[in-house]
Amino acid sequence: MSSPSGGQPVSSMRQRLTKISYPYVAKLHAAPKLTLPGITLVLALAGVFAPVVVAVPALVLLALLLGWLAFLSWPAVTGGPKFLRVFSIILILFFAVSRIANG
Repeated sequence: MSSPSGGQPVSSMRQRLTKISYPYVAKLHAAPKLTLPGITLVLALAGVFAPVVVAVPALVLLALLLGWLAFLSWPAVTGGPKFLRVFSIILILFFAVSRIANG
């Protein structure tokens, strides 16, 4: 099992998740350009300004969305951008925990 670009081998889990994700990524690609940034903005604003009952699920959904996209793009990304992806997900989850702690 090797990647199409001749790089590192691709795991069967990555292949399955990529195959399952394809229809959703295709729909996102076919949607207007501001759809994904709009979804991200709405979830982030809900996470910051909504009551905790709405904010925490919004932040978790945002972290899951960014994690899914990061996982799919991981082989194509190098160094610094990888760190930023992981850091942003950790930061969002940390903020969700702080929202729970502060009520």
